[in-house]
Amino acid sequence: MKLYNTLTKQKETFVPINEGQISMYVCGPTVYNYIHIGNARSTVAFDTIRRYFEYRGYAVKYVSNFTDVDDKIIAKGHELGLTPREVADKFIEAFYADTSLLNIKKATLNPRVMDSIDDIIAFVEELIEKGFAYVSGGDVYYRTSTFDAYGKLSGQSLEDLRAGASERTIDDEKDKKENPLDFALWKSAKQGEISWQSPWGEGRPGWHIECSVMATKYLSNTIDIHAGGHDLIFPHHENEIAQSEAKTGKPFANYWLHNGFVTFDGEKMSKSLGNFVLAHDLLKQVNPQVVRLLLASAHYRHPLAFSENIIQEASNNLEKLKQAYRNLAHRLETASVEVAESDEVMRQTVQSHEEQFVIEMDDDINIPNGLTVIYQLVKDMNIYSEKEHINHDVAVFALERLKTLVSILGVELEEETLLDDDILALIEERRVARQEKNFKRSDEIRDYLKEQGIVLDDTPQGTRFRRI
Repeated sequence: MKLYNTLTKQKETFVPINEGQISMYVCGPTVYNYIHIGNARSTVAFDTIRRYFEYRGYAVKYVSNFTDVDDKIIAKGHELGLTPREVADKFIEAFYADTSLLNIKKATLNPRVMDSIDDIIAFVEELIEKGFAYVSGGDVYYRTSTFDAYGKLSGQSLEDLRAGASERTIDDEKDKKENPLDFALWKSAKQGEISWQSPWGEGRPGWHIECSVMATKYLSNTIDIHAGGHDLIFPHHENEIAQSEAKTGKPFANYWLHNGFVTFDGEKMSKSLGNFVLAHDLLKQVNPQVVRLLLASAHYRHPLAFSENIIQEASNNLEKLKQAYRNLAHRLETASVEVAESDEVMRQTVQSHEEQFVIEMDDDINIPNGLTVIYQLVKDMNIYSEKEHINHDVAVFALERLKTLVSILGVELEEETLLDDDILALIEERRVARQEKNFKRSDEIRDYLKEQGIVLDDTPQGTRFRRI
């Protein structure tokens, strides 16, 4: 298997530190709002990569943090009349709700900054003792001049980085920093902000330090894979490397993976530009499985252009996958136990497609090429399902292999059967909606149930349902 390593700017053969095991750290969201589709794309991309590793037999320890101490969280708390922890709790719950709909596997651990303060302080203390950090006016800064490899991830020269940092340095930091490139490990407390006691006075952690602390604490001083959005390469990941390697004297991560942006009208989707679509809203309007397939379909390193057309394309492709599964599953009732030559050919065809899928995915998780193989398998399954006689075991084999391959993309082909209690709850919700003249919601429930093979009959005695 080969992965593109941002650190070396080339594809490299993946060799884990421990055979059969992978330690993977993915930078998580700053929890001050609902995630937008760009955030969701990153989460889906690395969940898909994790799923593929597991399909290939690896045990993956997957750690992804929540940044729950940040200027934006403090500002949101003032806006909503909540404490920073209450803001974080609210949007962490929303994150889990949205990612559950997107069929994201839960991380092995989701550590939070607020629960890691003691570890962060100890980490910073060690950097100060080793001369890599210094205290200035109640703040603590990382001394970039002491780390010779600074800039190796982003591939920028120190001169260019220093010039850019000079432009970004805010006035109240200019007199505190030895060098414009230096960055905050600890910030002194401001009036009305959340803070903790430290050896340098009341304050809170800088942004970059949290991931160095959590990755090394919950995984190892050297981890297999560190991942995140392309926009995190500099300064966040560059600073993580400097902090971590200065403290441990070891490489921080062997492979650095970064996903491409989601674009909207040609621009990167972001909250700061105001051109974002919240996953929370989109998942109410579009089948979550369609959204999952949409986000998983592009190569993880490439940009993804978001549009109505790409939603429709993903919807059509999902239906293509599900219909092929239904067609062949329907034939199981009449399938034969006898094995003809055509059945053996079909079994070999399925195996060949799966082998080709692995070849494509082993090349830096090339999902577009992998999907091409899956759609060819779907085509062959449709042809097989139309034959007059098919073999039961071969049909089951084909169904299981298709289900396994698309599950790597986070797509489930077997339809969920609604329980009677769930149907009755929806019927009651529809009754209330009609009573409140919310006919849009009433129609949505009727249409959804119809898609699940359930027809509603409105009678003078109330609404009844029947399965079709």
